[in-house]
Amino acid sequence: MTIRDDHVLAMDLATEAGERLLALREKQGFADPSALRKEGDASAHVFLMDALARLRPSDSVLSEEATREERLDPRRLKAERVWIVDPLDGTREFAEEGRGDWAVHVALWENGRLSAGAVALPAQGRTLSTLEPPVLPAVRPEARPRIAVSRTRPPEFVQNLAGLAGADLVPIGSAGAKIAAVLTGEVEAYVHAGGQYEWDSAAPVAVALAAGAHASRIDGSPLTYNQDDPSLPDILVSLPGLAPTLLAGIRDLHR
Repeated sequence: MTIRDDHVLAMDLATEAGERLLALREKQGFADPSALRKEGDASAHVFLMDALARLRPSDSVLSEEATREERLDPRRLKAERVWIVDPLDGTREFAEEGRGDWAVHVALWENGRLSAGAVALPAQGRTLSTLEPPVLPAVRPEARPRIAVSRTRPPEFVQNLAGLAGADLVPIGSAGAKIAAVLTGEVEAYVHAGGQYEWDSAAPVAVALAAGAHASRIDGSPLTYNQDDPSLPDILVSLPGLAPTLLAGIRDLHR
């Protein structure tokens, strides 16, 4: 096994899980969104867990859909390699006909850092990964920056931050879709402080860092993964040139 193998595996697993979710969407339809969400979460989780158990049997796994006992397994905290996965990020959007802002996350945490990752955006027909990180878009010098925010619970302070930075807010569904939007030029930043977990950001942050984007907590401190408590309540991902302005604005708002 080589380092490249982990990048390929992350991309392949995220992509295949996404294809399976698309097929489920097509087969089951949208008449019962609750049932579709439940089946999507469960089926993608089983696929990823089975694949990792077969292909990386010595590694630990932290999944959003794991049981509380599995998440608290002390072996994970002692492991050198932990796969952090979100089988279906943006379950709400997945069950809404016509929406493409949902994702599958597969990341590898290794010896204290994210070493590989992939974000599949199945309904958009693409997977962003650390195998071939995306080229960051050019800065739009004359345009107002755009900040991706939650469709359902945008933090009030982000609205105030947009005012300070002269930015526009763009509602997008899943965290993976929001960070992908930064990397593909649909927005310049993603700011969130309403509560998240490691699996919400590990894979997209791995890709963002590999691409050269800025990714941190909103106070500028590093994002850390494979912690005893997997909560990771806030995040800032942006084009590198915009990060100092946003971090300064956040500091001003929290004084």
